Formats: sequence, C-alpha cells, structure tokens
Amino acid sequence: MSVTYKYVFEFNEQRVDGDGDMKDMLGGKGAGLAHMAKAGLPVPPGFTISTEACHLFLKDRSRFDEDTGSEIREAMKRLEET
Repeated sequence: MSVTYKYVFEFNEQRVDGDGDMKDMLGGKGAGLAHMAKAGLPVPPGFTISTEACHLFLKDRSRFDEDTGSEIREAMKRLEET
C-alpha cells in the first residue's frame, strides 16, 4: 500500500491547511501564518513547504521528488489565481 504525504500547506481566505500546533511540520513562521489565517487575521495568501520536504531536498539537491514538485506547482497556480 502506498502512503501519500502532504508537503505543501496553503492558506488564504477560503482555505487553511495547517494550524499553529504544527511547528514541527511547518516551521515556526509557517505555523504562525496558518494560525493567524485560521483566526481570520488579514494574512496575504500563500503556502508553506513542509520541513520534511526541505530535509528531503537537502539530502539530495540533484533530485526533487516529482510529487512534491507537482504540489508546489499546483499551489503556485492557485496562488496566482487568487
């Protein structure tokens, strides 16, 4: 059975994927942005790439997982549309 991991967490007026308790996964700034967006504060839309994705990239800079790259491209497309 294949396990799917989420590496990109979006936040905007309609959608907030993370929360303030996810510091290990989103880093301090990412968790803070998610927390503020969930609280309804005026946070510009954006996304956070998980710390796990960053660690994977740092292990092998020559290869970036296609699924992760796809998640980032899709998040960028939605952000541009917003």
